[in-house]
Amino acid sequence: MRVLLTGSSGWLGRHLAPRLAALGHEVTGLDVAPGEHTRLIGSVADRAVLERVFADRAIEAVIHAGALHKPDIVRYPAQTFVDVNVTGTLNLLEAAVAAGNDRFVFTSTTSLMISAAIRAGKAGGAREAAWITEDLAPLEPRNIYGVTKLAAEQLCRLAHIEHGLPVTVLRTGRFFPEDDDMADEIDHDGPNTKANEFLNRRLTVYDAVEAHVAALDRAPELGFETFILSAPTPFSREDCAALIADAPDVIERHFPGAGAVYARRGWTLPRHIDRVYVAQKAERLLGFRCRTGFRQILEALDRGEDPPIDHDPAYVSPKERA
Repeated sequence: MRVLLTGSSGWLGRHLAPRLAALGHEVTGLDVAPGEHTRLIGSVADRAVLERVFADRAIEAVIHAGALHKPDIVRYPAQTFVDVNVTGTLNLLEAAVAAGNDRFVFTSTTSLMISAAIRAGKAGGAREAAWITEDLAPLEPRNIYGVTKLAAEQLCRLAHIEHGLPVTVLRTGRFFPEDDDMADEIDHDGPNTKANEFLNRRLTVYDAVEAHVAALDRAPELGFETFILSAPTPFSREDCAALIADAPDVIERHFPGAGAVYARRGWTLPRHIDRVYVAQKAERLLGFRCRTGFRQILEALDRGEDPPIDHDPAYVSPKERA
């Protein structure tokens, strides 16, 4: 299949492009920055660029992973987020419809599901952790990143309703390698933080890749669907109050000895967990489940090995280097 992959120079794109090629797809990578898997330099906000790509490459399917992200808020004005994340998505959807494509995969974010109220939960403002499924409503994104990604999702839904374009929306949890952009609020170092997040909000980039592969394959039969992507959480909804009050106690109940394993590494378990992303719908309808979860993290630590966590505090987005 001839696949257009946007964001091909980014962290997800650089892992996804070779995987698609290995499966026999002809991948055209499009990005504003050069990269090993980027064949064309250009922006999704430029309609003329996309028209040429679709015409010259006879594109049959789209994976739209290119976007401005939350850390970009300090670097770009709101209008640029609208141009790239909203107008760029509309341009791609219209091009895909005009080309008669039968599948479109949109990389979205769980961030758009987090309101200011949920965000304040870990500071003591909530009585229980938010149990977050695709049915969470109303959605009240707290920044321009979330607002524009939600708008882009709605454009995807509209393209399906009006034109029958099959679209699969993947709301991914965290998989970036750099430190959190709010690291000054975190009590422990990068790898420790990332390990903790596998309990409720993180996945590996390799699992993110496989989810996109599954979505590309299943999109035509799904029609329009939205999925949360995160490592399988060990928690149940009944744990939510205790996760706010005393997360280490809950973790020990699910993983006896976890605290001791962490202590040998000099790490600490999270004191509070304010949200839990639930990825059961992806298992049920998409047939996808992350291979790496908190149990695999603990097992690696217990063996004295580095856990399967990508951590690079010096990572800089290729678009910024360019």
